[in-house]
Amino acid sequence: MSTPRAPLRPLDEALAELMARARPLADTEQVATFDADGRVLAQDVVSALHVPPQDNSSMDGYALRCADVARSGAVLPVSQRIAAGSSGAALLPGTAARIFTGAPVPSGADAIVMQEDCDSVDDGHAVRVNTVPPLGQWIRRAGEDVTRGAVVLGQGERLNPASLGLAASVGMAQLTVRRKLRVALFSTGDELVMPGDVAPQDMRQGAIYNSNRFFLRALLLRLGCEVTDLGIVPDRLDATVQALRGAAQAHDLILTSGGVSVGEEDHIKPAVQSLGELNLWQIAIKPGKPFAYGQVGGTHFIGLPGNPVSSFVTFLLLVRPFLLQLSGCREVAIKTIAVNAHFNWPKADKRREFLRVRRNAEGGLELFGNQSSGVLTSAVWGDGLVDLAPGQTVAHGDVVRFIPFSELMV
Repeated sequence: MSTPRAPLRPLDEALAELMARARPLADTEQVATFDADGRVLAQDVVSALHVPPQDNSSMDGYALRCADVARSGAVLPVSQRIAAGSSGAALLPGTAARIFTGAPVPSGADAIVMQEDCDSVDDGHAVRVNTVPPLGQWIRRAGEDVTRGAVVLGQGERLNPASLGLAASVGMAQLTVRRKLRVALFSTGDELVMPGDVAPQDMRQGAIYNSNRFFLRALLLRLGCEVTDLGIVPDRLDATVQALRGAAQAHDLILTSGGVSVGEEDHIKPAVQSLGELNLWQIAIKPGKPFAYGQVGGTHFIGLPGNPVSSFVTFLLLVRPFLLQLSGCREVAIKTIAVNAHFNWPKADKRREFLRVRRNAEGGLELFGNQSSGVLTSAVWGDGLVDLAPGQTVAHGDVVRFIPFSELMV
């Protein structure tokens, strides 16, 4: 009698188990702020100063006392000129200071009037103010962006261009970040051929180009990983064991595609079990059921399906959050938004489904016509996934959960 097959694991349950095993790496390093885009902060960034450090003008114009401009058309002598990077003297009562954007506001001034609301008179020695300013107009206050002692960027934050600018604004030339994850990548399958090795017209029957290797490597690099590309491993148990054993020596994760189904030529499962343990095997999602997680020695192992869309989707839904948490990132949850479906999906599946869709001009979601796990065109045409619960159908106009690719590929 054959052993009954274990039930498929629900996606949320599988993801929870993955995340429980993704203990952030302890190793850190210092990098130049210029080079820290995409890295994960290992220490809080605390400001040692106010930003801006003093009150300054947000406009080119004139600094003055509101009390000296009780009516429109008041004329004031110009007592000084203050440019960004310079410092001005205290403003004399009954005068105005010519001031430029970013320049410090002289003591005594309580408003800025932009130059468009003024007329220069007497060859610039005086100014006619054509509006009555309110107190504080166009003055950026000291510390209104950042106050001294504030945590401006928190440990576990994944840095982006804006956060690099913020770090620089408080004087941080270097940042302490987690080291990059080291990932070994290989594909299995005797049918796989690398583009450039064989011309399309010379492809043998049954051969296909290895597309997974290209998008998986690109996705790993976008996540800031150091990738060791081990190429294509033959469909043999001994070759698979050898590749896994070698990859486990100096990597945090071994990521493979193909060989995780249940056919006679799928050697990943016995190979991993011979070197370590397998904790997850097959997930209740479509596309992407053949998914595996385990350890080879002390190295994490994840096996993705061979079908390209299955491999692509399972990477985004499972591998990406796993890698982010492993690298110490604080925000890893996948965000969905509610959008109207402009399609019908009358046939529900017992598994949780992820449909390739894109937004149309009306703001609704259109469905790609062929949802097969082998049709990579759908991932290029689409700009996201619709997340359907097991047994869920869709009628035109229904509100569905949409996951934009823009949230998943940065």
